[in-house]
Amino acid sequence: MVQPYPLQFKPEMKERVWGGRALENFGLELPEGAIGEGWMIGDHPNGTTKVVNGELAGLGLDVIRERYGREFFGTNGFSAKNGRFPLLIKLLDCNDDLSIQVHPTDDYDRLPEGELGKTEMWYILDAKPGAKIIYGLKDGIGRAELAAAIEEGRVMDALQEVPVEAGDAFYIPAGTVHALCAGVVVAEIQQNSDTTYRVFDYNRPGLDGNPRELHVEDSLNVTAYEGAGATRMKTDGLGANEWLSIASSPYFTVDKGVVRRPWQQATSPESFVILVVAEGTGKLGWTGGSLDVKAGECFLLPANLGGYELDGEMTVLRSVAP
Repeated sequence: MVQPYPLQFKPEMKERVWGGRALENFGLELPEGAIGEGWMIGDHPNGTTKVVNGELAGLGLDVIRERYGREFFGTNGFSAKNGRFPLLIKLLDCNDDLSIQVHPTDDYDRLPEGELGKTEMWYILDAKPGAKIIYGLKDGIGRAELAAAIEEGRVMDALQEVPVEAGDAFYIPAGTVHALCAGVVVAEIQQNSDTTYRVFDYNRPGLDGNPRELHVEDSLNVTAYEGAGATRMKTDGLGANEWLSIASSPYFTVDKGVVRRPWQQATSPESFVILVVAEGTGKLGWTGGSLDVKAGECFLLPANLGGYELDGEMTVLRSVAP
């Protein structure tokens, strides 16, 4: 049996019409083009990341799941629907507005075979002055009102806009109409899904020069008109070596921690731990080794790792499968 250790992966970079080059600021290597998404930890047909460190280097997360899944992922660490790793971890560079979109729940009957619904959360890593997001419907907007707004080209009138700044956290359950807008860099923790229904895309061409497909019927079907339980919060003011719960769902819980001195932690047999370094630098230590870590890096700590230590001057996001 392999001794467990924190796994780091080579990101899968995705060109997007709304992307840019901001992920280079984390020291990440980007291919040519407008890079909108870095899939940092993924086990999906559209993007499976490979380990870059330690004795499992070169293996994809899918292979690790097949070989070591029970020990490494923990008793909660699998999607009940398709057996894959349950989460997908991304960094997003929103150089332009994303489409207005909504995601289905796991039980939507028109989901592609083997695909999950998509509940997600965002942590704003960086935001230009005046940056905003689209976050939910205005009061009183039901299916008929949303359908009419889409049909008449005035969908923005039906949506709430929220200003954002670095450190804001947003929980976005499936069924919440939403969009990131230009000028934000975001860490996204989500169900392991690549299903998005576009409500509106500003009538712009895609990377191929053609208009991007809209999914109006699916969008109207899956939108939670009474609200799906979306929440948002400011997360500043956190003391040294304290955790703050910033998102809680049936699929993941996410805490923010501010590391200022050595801080002892431990994994549990129930779940892996994912650490996203949101800012700063530090060390991640465990029995048998340590790593220098910095903003923009993401690590998968196996459930059977046991004790580990965070140290340095950094902000981290910690995600587990509940």
